[in-house]
Amino acid sequence: MRIKRTVSIPVKLPSEKFLFLMAQCAEIFNAHIDWAIANKTYNKNKAHKALYHSLREQYCCVSSALVQTIRDNALEAIKATKFKNIPRKKPTSGLRYDKRTMTLRGKQLTLSCIGKRVSLILDVPDYFKEVFETWEFCGATVTYTNNTKQFWVRLVFETEDPQQIEGQIQGIDRGLYHQAVTSDGQFFSSSKVREVQRRYLFNRRKLQQKGTRSAKRRLKAMSGREKRFMRDTNHCVSKKLANQPLIAVFVLEDLSSIRTQRRGKKMNKWLGSWAFYQQEQFLTYKAEALGKRVAYQDARYTSQKCNICKHIRKTNRHKSKFCCKNCGHWTHADFNAAKNVRDDYILSSTYGTEEQGSVNTLYVSAKFFG
Repeated sequence: MRIKRTVSIPVKLPSEKFLFLMAQCAEIFNAHIDWAIANKTYNKNKAHKALYHSLREQYCCVSSALVQTIRDNALEAIKATKFKNIPRKKPTSGLRYDKRTMTLRGKQLTLSCIGKRVSLILDVPDYFKEVFETWEFCGATVTYTNNTKQFWVRLVFETEDPQQIEGQIQGIDRGLYHQAVTSDGQFFSSSKVREVQRRYLFNRRKLQQKGTRSAKRRLKAMSGREKRFMRDTNHCVSKKLANQPLIAVFVLEDLSSIRTQRRGKKMNKWLGSWAFYQQEQFLTYKAEALGKRVAYQDARYTSQKCNICKHIRKTNRHKSKFCCKNCGHWTHADFNAAKNVRDDYILSSTYGTEEQGSVNTLYVSAKFFG
């Protein structure tokens, strides 16, 4: 198995050529999408025979290799959605390049364009130098940001997956009041996140009510700031979790259906603004790079079950407090849930036969000796 990383670098490209090329490539992409939907197939050979020659005549400025790359990109997009959605590209959508349409020698990058290839020298940030110099280059995407009028090159590198390390298993409970609580007692508060979200929500509502042109300009300038803040926060938390020296397996609750349940308008809106999936994505790729892994466990009853006697009752938990009605065990509710996530995974996984005895010993000693 190989892992991939993307190195994003801002570049100066001739805007007249590349914006025209992006618009042409978007039309070629959409033509392949229309053909695939009409013929109910995403077969690349059939698409090549049906469209290649006509598209080459119509878009003579676009190189043959780029036409084939766009064909592959379009049909892979249709295959991924199984015809349930219709993927479309805008005139400034990104261009995917491969080894036929670009070359990278050291820091010199050449890209296929209108007419001759464009050559440029990349200014690689120190943060990306290790990946840039030691990993294997496998492709890239050129994108354009309308707001800043900036071109970006997203270089993709890959390397062999590091050998899995041995270590402890850590359960992680995620919630709205704490971004993460670990089974060994670490708390990552989300009070700052909630404060920022409330401020942006208040400002958006005020500007939308005002409705003036200056208010709309302000709304446009604000767009994306909250997402960037949340992304940065998730990066920081996931990095701290992944870099723990003694942990080899991180066990998360399976929250894939968290937004399908009806919990009321206010709670659904609150859950919808929380980036649970992004956080687990960041933790997964950071852990994989260190030879660690992320596992998932069923989240049912983890908040209602006592970690000591395993008694399940809804009234055991009241907000952030957990007090077992059976054995009297008292602790923080999220901490109790994190330990349940860890122990449930141990008992239900391949580790269960080896570690079940030690876990049961822990339950008995905690129950009778406090």
